[in-house]
Amino acid sequence: MSKTNLKIGPLPDRTPQKLTVLIDPPLAADLDDYARIHSEIHGVEVPVAALVPLMLETFLASDSGFRRARRS
Repeated sequence: MSKTNLKIGPLPDRTPQKLTVLIDPPLAADLDDYARIHSEIHGVEVPVAALVPLMLETFLASDSGFRRARRS
């Protein structure tokens, strides 16, 4: 097969990495509430463990100071 140029190149490593964190009870309660509300709105129950990575990605993507510091 000849080499063609596709818009999507080789896929990055998507192997999940395990990270264990300890959080205070009020934050745990907030995350539980968020997951409950998210489930009510979207009609699909999603566990906190599935939401946290998306929350972290969104936070990092929205932090312009982090993006600037990373570029330097």
